[in-house]
Amino acid sequence: MAMARSSSLVLVAFALLCCYASTVSSQGNSSDGFLSCLTASIPRQLVFTPSSPSFTPLLKSSIRNPKFFTPSTVRPLYIITPTNASHVQAAVLCGRRSGLRIRVRSGGHDYEGLSYRSVRAESFAVLDLSSLRAVRVDAQAATAWVDSGAQLGELYYAIGKASGVLGFPGGLCPTVGVGGHFSGGGFGMLLRKYGMAIDNVIDAVLVDAKGRLLNKNTMGSDVFWALRGGGGESFGVVVSWQVKLLPVPPKVTVFNVPVTASQGAADLVTRWQQVAPALPEDLIIRVVVQQKTANFQSLFLGTCDALLPVMSSRFPELRFNRSDCREMTWIQSVPYIYLGSASTVEDLLNRTTAESVFSSGYKATSDYVRQAIPRDAWASIFAKLAQPNAGLMILDPYGGQIAAVPESATPYPHRAGVLYNIQYMNFWSMASGDGAVQTRWIREFYAFMAPFVSSNPREAYFNYRDLDLGENVVVGNVSSYQAGMVWGQKYFKGNYQRLAMAKGQIDPDDYFRNEQSIPPFANSR
Repeated sequence: MAMARSSSLVLVAFALLCCYASTVSSQGNSSDGFLSCLTASIPRQLVFTPSSPSFTPLLKSSIRNPKFFTPSTVRPLYIITPTNASHVQAAVLCGRRSGLRIRVRSGGHDYEGLSYRSVRAESFAVLDLSSLRAVRVDAQAATAWVDSGAQLGELYYAIGKASGVLGFPGGLCPTVGVGGHFSGGGFGMLLRKYGMAIDNVIDAVLVDAKGRLLNKNTMGSDVFWALRGGGGESFGVVVSWQVKLLPVPPKVTVFNVPVTASQGAADLVTRWQQVAPALPEDLIIRVVVQQKTANFQSLFLGTCDALLPVMSSRFPELRFNRSDCREMTWIQSVPYIYLGSASTVEDLLNRTTAESVFSSGYKATSDYVRQAIPRDAWASIFAKLAQPNAGLMILDPYGGQIAAVPESATPYPHRAGVLYNIQYMNFWSMASGDGAVQTRWIREFYAFMAPFVSSNPREAYFNYRDLDLGENVVVGNVSSYQAGMVWGQKYFKGNYQRLAMAKGQIDPDDYFRNEQSIPPFANSR
């Protein structure tokens, strides 16, 4: 079925190319030309201009960080909401023809908002994939096709409906878009058992800068490698992904054990650093550290009876007992862990950005820890987290399957030797200010952490994108490879050059670009 679908879309692509090939780069920058070209190929009701009453609500609908919804934000000239791959192809071809660039949004969770805004003043359109969100699960083959506009919650829900013993190792937040999540790597509570989301991607359908519709076999091995973790909006528009589903038991166990500073949280986190990466792969214990409390959150692929002796022998300091256990199915654990004990599986289908979420701006960044942080440093960390306007830390342990994959197997290089990943976040009320105080706290705390985390390069996670790490510099209308190394090696280490070479194969003119997209290697200035 999937192959038949791909074949029919290739015919559409060929027809579009025949229409536009002679004029694709013959015109200069013309937004009017883009609109007239677009409306000849896409139903008018799928194209929105700022004068449309639906434009602003649509733009806002997937903005997860409201600090990028202010009068000073550089907004798109148009929003296109494709309902099939031919609409994506038309948008790309019309953009090339008129000289108008396209930014691509799936879930809108990009921490710097680069899927729907520009840092510099420039004209662009947004390709909003929210109407491309089909999920097709083949439980017998243990695979699924999922469109890039689907959210993780929708993917998990479809898997849970199809089978009670299959799961997928993606992230926790159900409103994250599949397209962006897979493009940067993607990990969650199954990372120690099954690795990254990208480790389980087996095919993809890509619209490239020429408007061609390509799959794993026709895009080439280097480009297919690059798509799986090499950064969104660098190589084209991935319309859909085929993923491998993995076995989960009929019953899993979750727990959340809070420990305050006065109860010895600093000692426990110090000990956790050694324990968590060495636990059996069926068990993950992450830590959320905020103010004076460390919350130890866990998913175990088994029953409470099986978990108790493991905790007793491997992490007795936590004083875990039967009353801490909550047994449920894997699909029930997904909303339980992220949304809370009152949530239901149906809550995974809620795509709406709550007004309470939209009222809070945030700043985030990341680190990787390869050597355990000393206990006295943790005492200082807890003191800083107790300051006014302080943020929080989320610690995700590695080891297990994520570490078993070679660094070069996918663009995501943070594998063997990593004890855990750190995400730093700080929030503020949009009604109370611009977040300058909270942002300064994050930057100062990030500087404080430098002696305790990876170095040369100081590693970072692309899906926690941070423009403080560097921005592209355009030279001769193409992003500079050398300038991109400043941020690129932090995210991708030694894989950065191979990514740039793949970019040179599929998009040498750098049509798909933003402030942290992969530059083509050919431009080595």
